[in-house]
Amino acid sequence: MRMGGSADEGPERVQVAERPQPRVDLKAVFGLESGQWAWTTAVQASIAMALSFGLAAWLFTPQLGTLAALGSMTVLYEKKTPYAYRSAALALVGLGFVASVAFGSLASSLSVWASVVSIGLTAGVATWVCAAWRVDKPGPLFFVLVGAISTIAPGGWTDVPLHAALAALGAAVGWAVSMSGAPVRARHPEYRAVSGAFKQLAVLLRAVGRPELDHAQHKASVAVAEAWRIVLLAQTRGYRSTPEAARLRALLRWVSDIHLATTQVCLARPAPLPEAAADFADRMAQAVAAPDRAPDPDELDELRRGLRPRSLESRLYGLLARAAQAARRTGEDADDERTDTLHDSRYPALWDALRFSLSPESLVRPTALRMWITVTAAGAFGLWLGLDHYYWVAITATAVLQGGTVVLAMNRSVQRSLGTLIGVLGGAYLLTLGLPLSGVVLLAGLFMGLTQLVVGRNFFYASILITPMALLLSYTAAPQELQELAGARIIDTLVGSAFGLAGALLLWRKASATRLPQAIVSVLETARECMVAVLDQEVSIGPERRYRLRRDMRAALVNLRGVYESALGDVPRGSSTQPLWPVVVATQRTGYLALSALALDRPAEVGTITLQRVDLALRELISSMEERRTPRLGALPRLTAYPRINMELHALSNAMTSAVAQDERSARLEAERRAQRERRRAQGDVDADL
Repeated sequence: MRMGGSADEGPERVQVAERPQPRVDLKAVFGLESGQWAWTTAVQASIAMALSFGLAAWLFTPQLGTLAALGSMTVLYEKKTPYAYRSAALALVGLGFVASVAFGSLASSLSVWASVVSIGLTAGVATWVCAAWRVDKPGPLFFVLVGAISTIAPGGWTDVPLHAALAALGAAVGWAVSMSGAPVRARHPEYRAVSGAFKQLAVLLRAVGRPELDHAQHKASVAVAEAWRIVLLAQTRGYRSTPEAARLRALLRWVSDIHLATTQVCLARPAPLPEAAADFADRMAQAVAAPDRAPDPDELDELRRGLRPRSLESRLYGLLARAAQAARRTGEDADDERTDTLHDSRYPALWDALRFSLSPESLVRPTALRMWITVTAAGAFGLWLGLDHYYWVAITATAVLQGGTVVLAMNRSVQRSLGTLIGVLGGAYLLTLGLPLSGVVLLAGLFMGLTQLVVGRNFFYASILITPMALLLSYTAAPQELQELAGARIIDTLVGSAFGLAGALLLWRKASATRLPQAIVSVLETARECMVAVLDQEVSIGPERRYRLRRDMRAALVNLRGVYESALGDVPRGSSTQPLWPVVVATQRTGYLALSALALDRPAEVGTITLQRVDLALRELISSMEERRTPRLGALPRLTAYPRINMELHALSNAMTSAVAQDERSARLEAERRAQRERRRAQGDVDADL
């Protein structure tokens, strides 16, 4: 089968999408991001907050109840993972909350400066562990929040066990609320993940032949990778042998193969596909959890009419039809090969992840160090200024730095500051009403739920809603003059936002940009390994090795795009990163072509000499990227069955040449400007002497 399309298709290269453009503007600050409203998370957060706060306040005191209320925020973590895995993961999150509270409470019994140090260390360690273990949002923020609030909890070092126990109580409530769906929808996370992969596949099918193709390809790959992760985590001993698990594994493999078949089509076809193909994929998403809603495979006959049986489009429609047939099955009568167990370990290697995160090529280490230094400096500065609520300065700096890049940190700084200014007005008004404790508990839960409803769409509106909750908890934990509390909240937020932005601007601001070449090299090395494995006539790829090659290739591609988008937000390195977009696209397409070649049942064979020349060409591209020089590629061997690979390798070589030339031109201009400054300085010295 020709990976470049039908023989009558010309060598036209698919249009490159516009590069991502992170900006600081009104739309970024006030506009809503695409996505859905998090209704489930909002309801769970409200229930967990109200239950834990009310229970602890009833058993102990309202002041101590705030620790349990914040401990209940375990409910915000691991929202997408299977319940069996989630139960263990949330227990670890709860232990992290308890450790943060114990550390902060113990430090506060020593001195206020020890409290500042404890908040900073908590921020750094939580950022490191959350990033290394890929803990989803809200990440380190609530570890810092519960640790910071524990520094103002009443009592001395003898009360540390009580404070830790209260945090554990809240974490247990959050765990119970998050796990509440297990008895009624035990497999909902797995079904949602595979269904989400089909939905993104439909988006990719609609993007074929359109300018947004490269972006849709990345999102679809992320969705497929996430589906693999979720389904793998669900393979418990008693479940993986059931027909339900077998059917879900089959659908997972089908959506993965269809995604790769779509990759071949979209890189060979400059014209859009019929809308019926995307509609079919949308209905397949609905059929994941409801087999009776699977579309009829015969509906694709009209699309296949007139196509040659071995064309890429015909193969794509054939895979969609077979996936629809698999969706109708129960799992007992499904294909043994596709229902077979997944070739990977269920649990990630946590210790190896922590160790790798400390390596020079990882972004985790500079991110954690930046968080630790900035949050510590923010808290120390607030304390030095005499701010009574210095811990809010540190918390705000943490929230701003979670943006990751300078551009996102700037957006979050503006959103946090403006949102707090507005939210303080509502919170102050509520405090003037003299609400009973029950009213405070209910309102705190309500505002937490509303915050979680909108935070995924816009941080500005979330800041407006979370500020009244923060004021209610702060006033309950340490009552004081209302005007003083509201004014302090505004000042603390402004100072913390400034420190968060300064940390993003001054500390490791080139971290992503300096790691971008290595991310490109990683994709090319994995693509070379995949191509050699596919093209080598003497090598037989077993199911396990094929899976591992596909897993590593997909992970490298997703990482490349993430590093590039992060590098675009680096200032001032973003301007030098922008010219690398054609290199990133060509590398990405080369990787996807290598990935899709692994899905071919009978890949076309090539000669030994051709294989060696392809290997040498990829090695030369890798070396040129590592050495920041123009590739000396020469004439590529003609891959008759894989013409798009030739095209993308040529495009990658040309893009690298242009990027190197632009870098050299920029370096030459910078050297000329430096020389002019030196001449002017020397002339000034001469004039001064005269």
